[in-house]
Amino acid sequence: MPQRKAAKQANDGLHICLLSIHGLIRGDDLELGRDADTGGQTKYVLELARALATRPEVARADLLTRLVDAPELSADYKMPLEDLGGKGHIVRIEAGPPGYIPKEKLWDHLDAFVDNSIDYLQAQGRLPDILHSHYADAGYVGSRIAHILGIPLIHTGHSLGRVKRSRLLASGLKAAEVEERYNMARRIEAEEMTLASAEMVITSTSQEIEEQYELYDFYQPKQMRVIPPGTDLTRFHPPEGNEWQTDIAGEISRFLKVPEKPIILALSRPDVRKNLTALITAYGEDQTLREAANLVVVAGNRDDILDLDPGAQEVLSELLLQIDRYDLYGLVAYPKHHSAAEVPLIYRLAAFSGGVFVNPALTEPFGLTLIEAAASGLPIVATEDGGPRDIIQNCGNGVLINPLEPEDIARGLKEILLDWEQWQQRSTQGLQGVREHYSWEAHAQCYLEMITPIAQRISEPLIRPPTTRRPMLYHDRAIFTDLDQNLLGDPESLPELIHVIRSNRKSASFGIATGRRLDSALKVMKRHHIPEPDVLITSCGSEIYYAPTLTEDTAWTRHIEKQWTPQVIRRVLNGLPGLVRQGKSEQSRFKISYFIDPEKAPSLEEINQLLHQEEQSANTILSFGQYLDVLPIRASKGLALRYMAATWDIPLDHILVAGGSGADEDMMRGNTLAMVVGNRHHEELSQLADVERIYFARAAGADGILEALDHYDFFHSCRIPVESDEH
Repeated sequence: MPQRKAAKQANDGLHICLLSIHGLIRGDDLELGRDADTGGQTKYVLELARALATRPEVARADLLTRLVDAPELSADYKMPLEDLGGKGHIVRIEAGPPGYIPKEKLWDHLDAFVDNSIDYLQAQGRLPDILHSHYADAGYVGSRIAHILGIPLIHTGHSLGRVKRSRLLASGLKAAEVEERYNMARRIEAEEMTLASAEMVITSTSQEIEEQYELYDFYQPKQMRVIPPGTDLTRFHPPEGNEWQTDIAGEISRFLKVPEKPIILALSRPDVRKNLTALITAYGEDQTLREAANLVVVAGNRDDILDLDPGAQEVLSELLLQIDRYDLYGLVAYPKHHSAAEVPLIYRLAAFSGGVFVNPALTEPFGLTLIEAAASGLPIVATEDGGPRDIIQNCGNGVLINPLEPEDIARGLKEILLDWEQWQQRSTQGLQGVREHYSWEAHAQCYLEMITPIAQRISEPLIRPPTTRRPMLYHDRAIFTDLDQNLLGDPESLPELIHVIRSNRKSASFGIATGRRLDSALKVMKRHHIPEPDVLITSCGSEIYYAPTLTEDTAWTRHIEKQWTPQVIRRVLNGLPGLVRQGKSEQSRFKISYFIDPEKAPSLEEINQLLHQEEQSANTILSFGQYLDVLPIRASKGLALRYMAATWDIPLDHILVAGGSGADEDMMRGNTLAMVVGNRHHEELSQLADVERIYFARAAGADGILEALDHYDFFHSCRIPVESDEH
């Protein structure tokens, strides 16, 4: 672009065109939650358009969306042009039939949106300086317009198809259903095209860049920037002094003996990943903490716990059992109901009390609640993960903790609660930090600083290294390994294995299958710097979780819970000679674990016979000669692995399975590419020596797995060598 024109644009102000096609967008009274397409993204793009329209550097901010003319919907959505005030506008473009169309069905109408958008833009007398697409459908449209009109493209994904697909599979949908219902292949291809076309990709967190966009062929981290979304500071603000006269304050107070004490506030869904039981443990086991503050846990809305889904039932039931175990009555409030309008009030109640907000989640990519708490003047304690790290660094208003260690959670809470001078300083710094980094004004300023050089063509052009597209759309092979015996069997070779796995992440999934519970497995992985796998099978195969946010496979849960009556199994086995129940930390909903003394205990065959006499069908697993795990008949590491392979459509002969003890045996039998590490438990796996296709490594641990990857030429031919020398 000629320098004179660039200077003119700089003087006149930028013309920015946002693209957000699906859902329902209007200037006031957003119908958030009307359906899956009218949620956080619609609010984000509207707030962004408003924020940009107020900036002196901006001449015009247009938000292009689809025109919807349907009798069941407001006439607002068929207005071709809506004024947002000042320099902002919503422009509605016709595309396809006039009625409402969900985003999965829009793909065939996007080219019409492209053509009609170009007609509109060319009729304005001045083309936009920047296009900014939101989500994959707008990415497709933006890429086409950018190439045709020569306008730089910025993109924000909001969610990504490759990640969404794993979540849908975890919900129980089959791969074919996902493709048919969600047009996933078209979505992912549109995302690849957008990444290849965009001058810059804007994300909310660094984890999106490192763990989600990395899955794409056109992943180029140099073109990606983090700008956290803004927060509505008119809703979230410091206490005004009248908070205790509200209904929600009365609802919380009725639980507490001394309501005036500082409040430790936790606010989240009743989800195992939110780690609420560890918070209760931290509070219950610390006398100083119990004397210093009340604990308020706001975990969704419920009429009856039994009406909730099984995962929420389990979390809330455990929460109540923990309260009873530590006799916390009068110290812990757990209200059953609250409205969205009352959430800001709850933050202000805690801030007014001199309390603290705590987010002990196992993983937290962003942490919107932390920003809302900071905007309310409430110091924070949060898990040492990507989002909280950034927030506390920017706001200086809190303490990071290890969510897997209740003692560390208690330490962080006391560090804030027991120092009033520091509390006031953190509260003030949080308010300043939110205004500086997380308000819409701050978001717009940072946004313009990043895009202006691109819009004015004065930035260095993006140099794209040659990119090779993979021949397959999804992963076509996977590596599964035990945790303790295999990955940790030779810690010195672990970094090299991790490097090899990460280098091949676009073609091969990485899975860990362990007897440990989720929290215990995460603790070990954290200690040894093992990255979160794509698939994490825990509790001997009774639970399956998927990256990047540890999404639980609820379809697997529904599958294995049939015919599972743990109370009967415990009645049969408790008290048998040579069997001692392991600690509570080793028990889970679908796993009953014992220490077993083979010299005193009945044999495995006799134990199964006793269970059969009580009409109990269960899977009994002996490992390392001293551990006995009892699972549902449909659950084991091998069954979980095969379920995952069928769900993700990965052939078993493209799955390398690394084992080291009896608990791994059923993963290695059959058609998998099996290997046994050099530090194996010999007695339990000795019978596998006669199975011709299993490779016995000479090296221990991770080094043995590297040996097997070479043996099977895993990342290339991926097959059993003709001349096999594994024995």
